[in-house]
Amino acid sequence: MRKSLQLQAEFSERFGACVFDVTLDCEDGAAVGAEAEHAQLVTELVQGLDFARAIAPRVGVRVHAVDHPAFEADVAQIVAAVGHRLSHLMVPKVESVADVERAVASMGFAGGSELPLQVLIESPAAVHHAFEIAAHPRVQSLSFGLMDFVSAHGGAIPSDGMGLVGQFSHPLVLRAKLEIASACHAHGKVPSHCVVTEFKDQAAMKQAAQRAARELGYTRMWSIHPDQIEPILEAFAPTAQEVEKSARIIAAAHAADWAPIALDGQLHDRASYRYFWQTLERAHQTGCPIPPEAGVFF
Repeated sequence: MRKSLQLQAEFSERFGACVFDVTLDCEDGAAVGAEAEHAQLVTELVQGLDFARAIAPRVGVRVHAVDHPAFEADVAQIVAAVGHRLSHLMVPKVESVADVERAVASMGFAGGSELPLQVLIESPAAVHHAFEIAAHPRVQSLSFGLMDFVSAHGGAIPSDGMGLVGQFSHPLVLRAKLEIASACHAHGKVPSHCVVTEFKDQAAMKQAAQRAARELGYTRMWSIHPDQIEPILEAFAPTAQEVEKSARIIAAAHAADWAPIALDGQLHDRASYRYFWQTLERAHQTGCPIPPEAGVFF
């Protein structure tokens, strides 16, 4: 956890923006029986961060699932002490809106009524309810929990469905990913793609991230190892050519007071302006250089 936080600070200095979040883990990070001690450690780590620096850290915490005996204690400990410093609270194994409501109530009791909630979708039933879950006003993002999803099928999906190739080819896994991405986009939420456990092959990692971003509609992706961060950033960031084109279009549209324009033989109006503006936003969020004519907007 300390290495992740240090790496975030280094990347922020390098890119001039906080280009990835860190989610400190209480669910799988705590040994059985040591949940309270681990929650205290997470709290102390967040308390020790410098939020006054030029680029503030973005740090969240994954607590236990709502039906776990440690859930209420996790929330009471962490949200009450450092909830105002967190970018989000993540709740795993959310099955329904009822689970979201329980999490929201617990956060409220601990003083976190404004803290964004991120949820992990990790079972067939949860995928079935993805649109309802994404519609909840407190939910900020849906993440896909690949390994728990495959395990929930009782062997009906082979183990390679958790691997680099299988997770992009098995129909049930692909269907789940598309449902989650579609649910998020239907309700203006952030779809976060699952992990890739094969972290040594950076080329394969980048290819997986590109598929998540360009084929499956995901706008964020989880990493589980420092070597995965740069390939993910590169895959999700727009290319230099996309940024340059978007900057030219937005600058010309702004000069025309957002009336339709013709540029390079193509018509553009407010429908396409939205797309190219979002490209510039993505460039800004991932630390890409933005041409001066559009940089003024940031």
